[in-house]
Amino acid sequence: MESTFRIEGANVQNQLTMGTAFVMGRPYPNETSKARYVLITAAHVLEEMQGDMATINLRRKVDDTNWARLPLQVQIRDKGRPLWTKHPSADVAVMYIRIPATVSIPLLSTDLLADDKMLSHFEVHPGDMLQCLGYPLGMEANAAGFPILRSGRIASYPLMPTDSTRTFLLDFNVFKGNSGGPVYMVEANRMYGHTFYVGQTVTFIAGLVSQEATMPQQFVGPYSSEMRQIQLGLAMVVHASLIKQAIYMLPSPDTLPN
Repeated sequence: MESTFRIEGANVQNQLTMGTAFVMGRPYPNETSKARYVLITAAHVLEEMQGDMATINLRRKVDDTNWARLPLQVQIRDKGRPLWTKHPSADVAVMYIRIPATVSIPLLSTDLLADDKMLSHFEVHPGDMLQCLGYPLGMEANAAGFPILRSGRIASYPLMPTDSTRTFLLDFNVFKGNSGGPVYMVEANRMYGHTFYVGQTVTFIAGLVSQEATMPQQFVGPYSSEMRQIQLGLAMVVHASLIKQAIYMLPSPDTLPN
């Protein structure tokens, strides 16, 4: 919740377009206590924004119980040249980002991004319940700008190998604004490897929301026909392993100026 934000900008028609982004920390090599913030979202979210700047709506903690919105202008292009790195074959965009000192974001390690080994170890399968954070149609949970939590079950098979499947379906109603939102598992007392792990909580990021799954259907009337997209109540989720691949296309954190 504290690491997910609404990102917005103007599209080619100069209208507001928005999506969801989340922030993780890429550890420095051989220095796990230090990391650099990485902004992660769906590539099409940034591609739809025109101009060199976008706004990410951060939050700062006012006191023990209250939060305030803190919009931050982020440069996403330099004279029209994208500053983000896009995965070559997936709807994923990543870029390093500087966070103001007044904002405290939990530094979730990119090691939480699930790869095939992690999915196999925890025996992740269709029917498993996952959580998702986002801003459906731009709606926020409150005035501070926290995201809205949704949940759904994995609805497709097979999941692996993720290099070839690339995406999976999640059973929840997705809207514009959900794109880029993190999809993750937090499950206590999970059974895997024929063992019931009482007291253990399994936590990892499974991917990000790319788009809504729809089906084209032709409607024929007495004088005309039209093609419509039928909503299926399913989200297409890009596997986290591809997010990790995109992050490791960025320069190593220790090669950049502080």
